[in-house]
Amino acid sequence: MLNQTLWDADPVKAFKLFITSTAFAETGRRLRADGTLRALSDESAKIYIFMFGNFANWMLEQRLTFSTVTQADLARFIARTVKGKLILNSKIAYRYLRLLERCYQHLEATTNPAQLAILDIDRAHMTRDDAGRTLSDDQLERFFAALPAEAPRKRTGTPFDGWKRRRDRAMQVVIALAGLRVSEAVGLLLSEVSSQGSIDGSIMLTITPDEKHDTSHEHTVTLPPEGADELRPWLQERATMAIPGQFVFPANLTGTRMTRKTVYVQMRATFERAGMDLARSGGRTLRNTFAKRQLDNGASPDDLKDVLGLALERSAADYKLTRVKPDPAK
Repeated sequence: MLNQTLWDADPVKAFKLFITSTAFAETGRRLRADGTLRALSDESAKIYIFMFGNFANWMLEQRLTFSTVTQADLARFIARTVKGKLILNSKIAYRYLRLLERCYQHLEATTNPAQLAILDIDRAHMTRDDAGRTLSDDQLERFFAALPAEAPRKRTGTPFDGWKRRRDRAMQVVIALAGLRVSEAVGLLLSEVSSQGSIDGSIMLTITPDEKHDTSHEHTVTLPPEGADELRPWLQERATMAIPGQFVFPANLTGTRMTRKTVYVQMRATFERAGMDLARSGGRTLRNTFAKRQLDNGASPDDLKDVLGLALERSAADYKLTRVKPDPAK
């Protein structure tokens, strides 16, 4: 095995040298259209270094060195649990093994334990089909038709009766047509919605990590005209109601943040009204549908990575590899 001494003595240092070299790109066979190697982004490098650091700490705890790790050791690494629950879900475990496979490939290991571990789990424990569930065009139209309707006005009510239904309607449209995570939707800020509309009526959303899940990465996505037509009236109503705070979709009149659980419940109700029995009837399904439509319209995995705010190039490629299985209507 080449360079074995450094990988055993200081595996994190060895990995950092490897990931910043052309050798890493060569193991991933990531080529541009002109045939040249595609460099790894700084953000992706940080994620890979973080992942390898986790593995290096585990090796230290187990008193292992990189050259002595076996297939059985890697099986134990990905099967770790806390209170009976797996630390790594199947897709993340697979990515760890793929990353380690590239390391051993670079070192020209006689036996690649990560490759053997991948063959051992591939694809029995992968949940790619479920995670990649999308809606067909017809199902998406049925979803939109089943969105919360405006609440009937009460004679003794206020002009804003039913405002939460209109909020939920706008939010679900934005999630579906801008590909946002639920955490990104509940954390969407007024400052992230462009005040300047495009000629075609679309709205630019600049998503930042502020007030969102720590896996959200800053990115820009265009909300098409049909989505903007739902969002603009809601923003006007919100302003008229003088709801304080910066959340586009506040939980109440005091402007606090909505919970993700509330959004999931509301979306599931929309799916049920649409007559769709989906095992994963939630934001992930809508986000996958957005991604699939982007790819169908000619977007490359790198383009998709940008509009979804993904950290890893391979994450975007996964959407292209996923087999889509729309659920039938009830």
